Amino acid sequence: MPLLNAFDLLTAANDSAPSAVTVLFGDDPMLRSWTLRKLLGLDAAEEERPDSIDLDGELAEWKDVRDELQTGSLFSMGQPRSIVVRDADKFVSKYRAELEAYVAKPSSAGLLLLELKSFPGNTRLYKAINKTHLLVQCAIPTGSGRSTKPDLNKLKSFLCGFVAARHQCKLQKGAAETLVELSGTSLGLLDTDIAKLAVCVERGAPVTDDMVRKFVGGWRSKTTWEIIDAATEGNSGEALRQLDHLIASGEKAFALLPQISWSLRRLGLAAAAIDYAEKSGRRISLSDALQQAGFRPFDMKKAEAHLRKIGRPRAQRMLGWLLDADLKLKGTHSTDDRARWVLEELFLKMAS
Repeated sequence: MPLLNAFDLLTAANDSAPSAVTVLFGDDPMLRSWTLRKLLGLDAAEEERPDSIDLDGELAEWKDVRDELQTGSLFSMGQPRSIVVRDADKFVSKYRAELEAYVAKPSSAGLLLLELKSFPGNTRLYKAINKTHLLVQCAIPTGSGRSTKPDLNKLKSFLCGFVAARHQCKLQKGAAETLVELSGTSLGLLDTDIAKLAVCVERGAPVTDDMVRKFVGGWRSKTTWEIIDAATEGNSGEALRQLDHLIASGEKAFALLPQISWSLRRLGLAAAAIDYAEKSGRRISLSDALQQAGFRPFDMKKAEAHLRKIGRPRAQRMLGWLLDADLKLKGTHSTDDRARWVLEELFLKMAS
């Protein structure tokens, strides 16, 4: 049985049923969830089926899974029931030999569905399942040839079709392009954004490019400025709260630091200008130092308040802190989870 992509399975007009052994694998949890729901035949209002059992792959034992697969259900009306093992990466690694034997001779009383983040194609288990059972790759399709990059055209079509239909709205092509530009390729985040946009229009009405820029792009830009304001006022708690909001929405610390640094660097340059003038035996006003640092006339009042709030000792160290943060992101803290620590550390250094 050929490998299926979740996009094809979800947009197919006909219903899809799981095989005796079905593996859903991929790095997008939302896509895995949608695919599993379609295979189980769940509608929008159903959370689970009475003839299916969910097991935690971190805790499940093979003997228990095997027993469930071989046991019929009073609710199944003679049909095999579904045994779902979620987060099954550890489970598959631990019981690979047992699974290989089971795939060759599965039970007729139960259907085994394994949900994994990754499933290497060079393993015997992968090849055995792909030969006689069902494999669904839950990831955005890649481009043609050997490309590993997501096919953005297919993603946009999927958003305009399947995802928009979930929220009973019509997503215009230009709106989908802007949405991907602003939110990236996380389907969970894109689905949330489309749900918010759908609330702003009548049922079935089109969602336009201008709406995406206003309701999706607008709040992210606003939140970034709120982080900068909180950080420069020494309110690290608020800065960390807004940072958590942005990262939870899919923003990356790597992308946020340049935006935040642009404003903070100018405060550091103003402090450096004052230090340089004094060491040269001159005096310079705060407004002149801020102007030299690149602040425009309408920014001056706010920038002056921020610089006074930070205080001279911390302002003098600002350029060093920003350089340290930049070097960490390019070296020891280059992964997503560690990159976040860099911003958190910066805000705590600036705390009142």
